[in-house]
Amino acid sequence: MNTPSNIAPPKNALTYADAGVDIDAGNAMVEAIKPLVRATRRVGADAEIGGFGGLFDLKACGFRDPVLVAANDGVGTKLKVAIETGIHDTVGIDLVAMSVNDLVVQGAEPLFFLDYFATGKLAPGQGVAIVKGIAEGCRDAGCALIGGETAEMPGMYADGDYDLAGFAVGAVERDAILPRRTVAAGDVILGLASSGVHSNGYSLVRRIVGLSGLAWDAPAPFASGRSLGEALLTPTKIYVKPLLAALKATGTAIKALAHITGGGFPDNIPRVLPEGTGAAIDLDAVSPPPVFGWLARTGGVEANEMLRTFNCGIGMIVVVGPDEASLVEAALAETGLPAIRLGTIVPQQGAERVTYRGSLAL
Repeated sequence: MNTPSNIAPPKNALTYADAGVDIDAGNAMVEAIKPLVRATRRVGADAEIGGFGGLFDLKACGFRDPVLVAANDGVGTKLKVAIETGIHDTVGIDLVAMSVNDLVVQGAEPLFFLDYFATGKLAPGQGVAIVKGIAEGCRDAGCALIGGETAEMPGMYADGDYDLAGFAVGAVERDAILPRRTVAAGDVILGLASSGVHSNGYSLVRRIVGLSGLAWDAPAPFASGRSLGEALLTPTKIYVKPLLAALKATGTAIKALAHITGGGFPDNIPRVLPEGTGAAIDLDAVSPPPVFGWLARTGGVEANEMLRTFNCGIGMIVVVGPDEASLVEAALAETGLPAIRLGTIVPQQGAERVTYRGSLAL
């Protein structure tokens, strides 16, 4: 119904902007991130963002008998460090890493990624920095950023706060799904180094930083030339391309992969083991980055608690047969991702499925 021209608009007429949502700012952010998104294009994904849904052409990727694999995750309270330091261009890498690393452990190639960014008041510069990191992570993983959602929700988040969620989809040939049923006692466990704390345990990290009395811009006690905030925002390593290359080069030699996230060794390794088996881990083989020693000493955190909270220097494990361990080690070294001999698969004895020998050099 048309409003008669002689009737004035009501006094104090409210707009969406008056309620705290700036549609123009959202549109400006979409325009600003289009080049970042475009840079993540890959076979199967050529469309621009801005539609109602992202498109992906699975047939173009050349799979014979594909199974789709999906994963989603967030960044956790590591976001609080980004918010309090004003450093926003790395947590997007973490967001991608936490999902695509969960895809590759099932043998899947990540195909596309979608993000969800929620904030109380949209600051386009902040949003663009976050998406810059997401795009960088997608390029590193070889997947396309085909869409996402930016939600401005005043009253839901405090000024400056935001949250992130990520959703990744990949594909694997049906006969290449991991873990394989051939995992057995006697198999060798290889460990791949982490880049640091990754994106788990930051509620404890922030508690320890509080106990230390250090500000985020103070020099990091464990990383020369970097502030504490910068060092703790070191992004999660993305293992996708090296592992896919090693899987291709070694056929069926890799039996299982496990992403070491929250819960550390004791909660993540058993997820890929058959019933009745466990893992015997040689802690003397691990060389934890200095950040873990600082966290343990400053917070008085015992070794077993460190091992269940953090990756402690190993972000991914690879299970291989004893006769093929050297082959897989060589293939991983060729990708620039050397492995260490971390332990073996053993018959389970008692309630604990992960046991240790040696000690963690914290």
